[in-house]
Amino acid sequence: MLQPSVLFAVHSHAEDIWGNVTSDLEDLSFELKISDKDSKVVISRVISVLNHGWTNAIFSDLCIKDDGDYTIDVSVKAKDQTIIATQITQITVSSDLSVPKALFGDLHVHSDDTVGTESSIYNFTYGREISALDVLGYTANDFQITKERWDATTELIKSLNKPGEFVLFPGTEWCGNSAAGGDHNVVFLADPATHPPEFPFDRHGNVARSFEWSEHGPKDLVPGAWPLDEVYCTYANDADTHLLIPHVGGRRCNLAWHHPKLERLVEIGSAWGQFEWLLRDAVRRGWKLGVSANSDEHRGRCGGGVPGTAVFGTRGGLTGIVAPRLERQDVADALRARHTFATTGQRLVGMVQTAGRSAIQGDEIQLRSQETLELDYQFFGEKGFSSIEAFDASGLIWRRHFWSESEAPATILRVTWGGARLYDRYREAVWNGTITLSEEGAVQNVVPFGGLEDNTEDYSRLSGNHTVEFSSKTSGDIDGVNIALQDNGPPRKIFIAGSLGGYVKIGDALAGNPHKAQPNFQLETSWEEASRPDGTMVEILGGAELFVRVEAIPRVELPQRTQGRASFSGQDTGLRSIYFVGREWSGEKVVTSPIFIDYV
Repeated sequence: MLQPSVLFAVHSHAEDIWGNVTSDLEDLSFELKISDKDSKVVISRVISVLNHGWTNAIFSDLCIKDDGDYTIDVSVKAKDQTIIATQITQITVSSDLSVPKALFGDLHVHSDDTVGTESSIYNFTYGREISALDVLGYTANDFQITKERWDATTELIKSLNKPGEFVLFPGTEWCGNSAAGGDHNVVFLADPATHPPEFPFDRHGNVARSFEWSEHGPKDLVPGAWPLDEVYCTYANDADTHLLIPHVGGRRCNLAWHHPKLERLVEIGSAWGQFEWLLRDAVRRGWKLGVSANSDEHRGRCGGGVPGTAVFGTRGGLTGIVAPRLERQDVADALRARHTFATTGQRLVGMVQTAGRSAIQGDEIQLRSQETLELDYQFFGEKGFSSIEAFDASGLIWRRHFWSESEAPATILRVTWGGARLYDRYREAVWNGTITLSEEGAVQNVVPFGGLEDNTEDYSRLSGNHTVEFSSKTSGDIDGVNIALQDNGPPRKIFIAGSLGGYVKIGDALAGNPHKAQPNFQLETSWEEASRPDGTMVEILGGAELFVRVEAIPRVELPQRTQGRASFSGQDTGLRSIYFVGREWSGEKVVTSPIFIDYV
């Protein structure tokens, strides 16, 4: 999303079935076409790909002068012009946007300096060239990074930072266990050329890491800044040039700890999983935290890369940044102001502002006791939004449910499942089940979505005319299928049953690891019950928001772009935090930072 006449680039690349960028492919070219709503081509470009290196093309210095929604169509062609692959997405040009364009960042990227794969230069180049990131935050596990490697990578960051094109922040991950505060990223926002990061020692010579223990370091563990309070003490005197981000990774953050000047954002999604519950926790505690989502990338695929093996169960996230310029200070100010939104890895956009445009997401405002608040929202998606929701500490307070807004009859059976087995590491939930229709209804075809689109080992498949088998893994995200029915009508009953397991850390991975609290699940419902808004759902015991849901939905075109105004009644006194969530039918979502209202 951008303003008219703002220069932009389209980055395209080819992937293998596992989501890795391909390389060393010969005689290929990329063709770009950008069309308006009347299918008129307004931009057309072709780039030939080198026969060595990544299979990618960057169409730079593009410009669209007129407001509107446009379609971006990129094709990969062989030497004889045969189309090998194609991808279509959307771009919106709007004079109403308050900044030149929505920026996207990944503030949590590891390299082989510590526990990641690939070098720092590889990860930075991947983020800039392949993932088209505007902002990247390098992250070194603080216990493992040596001073020599830290200094070398800081120098690399200085050389690669390019104002107006690519902003790089150095940072560390304070690796404390949950009882001591849990994982927190420390992002050094100041220019490292003029303000060297205070790491691994602060300006007074005190140790600034959680502890030190690595193959290149001391033989025995050396204690450091522990617990989290000592990290606060290290950076609180210069809070404006630092950003601490609590997150859920190997060691779940503990929001009982909070420093309002240092902690301005919370990470609610990464390759480890999706954690919308963490934002709810922050809001209920009264913390004024905005949102971010990042990759926490350890595999060299930052910027929304698809799931990997072992404990990395979901696509990495992206942080949307509302900043006036792509300059280090402007981005830093926007992050600390909480002018952000978080996505599940896709280029979705969510914007919220007060009706008078005096405040946007992340801002603090004052209202009189019981004064009504009106918020304008704009959401821009890819596949179509099924709902736009607003929440405060009490839960869901406002909603648009687009299937319910349609008068078309329900003709599609939609089954979703998701959640995680644990709130901590090894959270993966392993689902194996069947969806069976009573004999009145027969399956015509099945459309999988969610993680089923990202992992080739997961599947949904027909078994006869009345049964769909599925096998997938979730880590706080959702998977699902849309089942189109044959013309003989809907089923009277729907039956879902299966087993639930978890990650196997020790022992035979093929033997599985049953979810002890509830190793099996089942749901039975009628078509009539499934046709009600939100359908029929069962919660599964002992996990982190584990569920199975059945809905009967109409075959309607859902909006890729939606905007409107929502009104919220006031309260007597106190703080209220309101944030919005845009959910696409296919499982992707975008979450805005809250607006913080103080009623006086």
